Parts: sequence; structure tokens; C-alpha cells
Amino acid sequence: MAADWGQTPKTVTLVAAGKASVAMSRAAVRVLGPRLAGGLVIAPGDDVVPAPLELIVGDHPVPSADSERAGRRALALARDHEGDALLVLLSGGASALMAVPADGLTIADKQQVTAGLLRAGAGIHALNTVRKHLSAIKGGRLAAASATPFLALALSDVVDDDLSVIASGPTVPDPSTFAEALRVLEQHGGTDVYPRAAVDHLRRGVEGHVAETPKPGDARLGRGRTSVIGSRHDAMKGAQGAAEALGYRVMSVASPITGESRIAALRHWDDVVVPATRERGPICVISSGETTVHVTGDGTGGRNQEFALALVDRVAACPAVALASVGTDGIDGTTTAAGAIVDSTSRARAVADRLAPPDRFLERNNSHAFFDALGDLINTGPTGTNVGDLQIILLA
Repeated sequence: MAADWGQTPKTVTLVAAGKASVAMSRAAVRVLGPRLAGGLVIAPGDDVVPAPLELIVGDHPVPSADSERAGRRALALARDHEGDALLVLLSGGASALMAVPADGLTIADKQQVTAGLLRAGAGIHALNTVRKHLSAIKGGRLAAASATPFLALALSDVVDDDLSVIASGPTVPDPSTFAEALRVLEQHGGTDVYPRAAVDHLRRGVEGHVAETPKPGDARLGRGRTSVIGSRHDAMKGAQGAAEALGYRVMSVASPITGESRIAALRHWDDVVVPATRERGPICVISSGETTVHVTGDGTGGRNQEFALALVDRVAACPAVALASVGTDGIDGTTTAAGAIVDSTSRARAVADRLAPPDRFLERNNSHAFFDALGDLINTGPTGTNVGDLQIILLA
């Protein structure tokens, strides 16, 4: 780690934000030892962090006043800290956990925008384009505030490992623009459904009255480096090793699973699983990515549970098939489950329990209720990491 700064710093200040921030900060303490001058850990839950670090609990996926307090503390540390260098550890969830509204905006404005885009099914690239242009810390602004050299290490929950999107890119140049952010709102419900202050801020940015996010070539960001140290590919490799140890022949799908969850599930089944059923088993199909859910119903669920629910009827038509879709962070959507399991008996068991057909649950975005009734939820609790979603399909 020391070599990554070019010249070994005598003392280091740390800012860690995201679902893996506690585990990452513990590793940093072990590596840096007495050279760690102090710092901040921003996490989604109360936990014990090693001295000399402080903890602030933020909120996710919609930021809160605590998220703003955490973000302002992170900015203050970057601007004025006791170390010779700044170490930033980033992981999925940091966009919401560490939030500082741009001048003239409030955390309530950011809450309403984030919640509205999530309901409308905005993808992470679109969502974070808006977040960066309503923020005083995202889109390279944390690194720009640093008075010393910095090193940023990220666990990626973004399918293409785009550093400008992971955690909304607080330490890297931002190629997106105010105009693109405004178009995201127009394409996801229209500007009338979002807070006027937020829309006006974006429009002032388009007109050149608000400074853009730091762009490639900005000298302030040349004082450091940002790297991805883990991603969905690592989760897939781990699953492959476990499957092979159990005697499965593994088919790994390189392309990420993206798009509207229920549609992506059917496409994945037709394009990958159906051909695999013609092969001699046992076979394990492994894929990963991040889908979205356009919420139109009043139910409870998440993208992994909806992915699984969309395939109940397809799986029922195939003997000896089991499927799981799970969030590697252990939390799927608005639920405490990580995901759900579907097998060849799920449809018959649902009929026996007098449940409505799966498509009725899909209409209400109520996947959690369906799998809860069958006892087929995957409950891991928060895992302390986040590298996107993982799908496993077993064929006998």
C-alpha cells in the first residue's frame, strides 16, 4: 500500500465509506499500524471500529441527516487533517451514506430526488449522474478538497467497474454533465415530480452559473490515484470454486445481468439456461450484475427477489432445477432478505398453499411476500461487503 503513494507517507488519515467500510478500515489499521493518524468510518449500521477511528452511521439507499453529517466530517478531514496523506476506502452504498448537498440544496431535496429515481427504476449510472451534480462531495470533490496526496481503493458494485460511478466517484474526474443529469430527471418521471430547488440547481449548472464537477485533467485530482481492488468477478470466482468442489461443471456468464429485473431474468433464461439444459449435467450456471425495478405496485421486495419470481413458471417446467439470486451485501431492496430461491417445486407448492399466481405478485412488486410464504427467502444479514448481485442456477 505504501508504494502506491509514490513516496511512503509517515502518517495517514483515513476516510472509509460504504457497506464494506468497517472491514476495510480494520484491514487498513492492521497494515498501517502506528502510521494511522486517525480518521472516519461511515457505515450503514452501528459497529465497533478500531482506534483511532471514529464511526458515523449513515442511511441507505436514501440519505439522511446523519449521512450529511458524515459527509461534512469527511470533507473536513480531507481539507484539514494531521496525516501526510489521505487514504480513502470506498464500497457500495457510499453514495447515500456520505452525502453533502450542493449550496442552496437541503438533504430533504436529495432524499426526494433519490427516492423518486429509485421508484422510477433508474440505473446506477443515471442515478449517480444526478447525485454528483447535486453534491458538494461526489464527482471528484472529496479528492479536490484534499490538502495532501491521496490513495483511494474501491470495492466495485458497478457492473463495468467505472470509478466515476462507484460511490459516485468522490476521488476521480467526472465525465458526466449537468445537462445529462437534467435529462435523467426528464426521462424518469419528468422534472415536475422532483423538488424545484434540485431542478433549478441543475438548470443553473446547464446555463453555466454553477461550476461543473472536476473533469479529466483537473490538477487537484492529479495528487492521487484510485483503483478497484474487488468486484463481481471475484464473487463469481468464489462461487465457481465452491461449485467445482461439489462436482458441478461450471458455465460462467461474462456479460453482466442488467436492465429491468423481471425482463432480464426471462432473457437470461432463454439465452443461457435453456441451451444449458441440453448439456449433460450436473451444471452450475453463474452470472452477476445489477438489475433495476420500476416500482408501480404497493408490495415489498427487491431486484433479486423479483428476478427469481419472474422465473417461477419457467423453472416449474424443468425437472431438477434450482435457482438463487442474491445481493452480495445481504440486503435486497426494501427487505431484510438477501434474495430468494426457486426450484422445480416452487410453483406446485405455491398452488398447494393457495397463493396467487406469481404474475399477480409481480404486478404489485410483492416478491418478498411470495417467497416468505414458501420459506424460500435467503436471509444472511448484512455481509459487510458489496460487489453487486450473484445468480446461481443448478441443473442436474
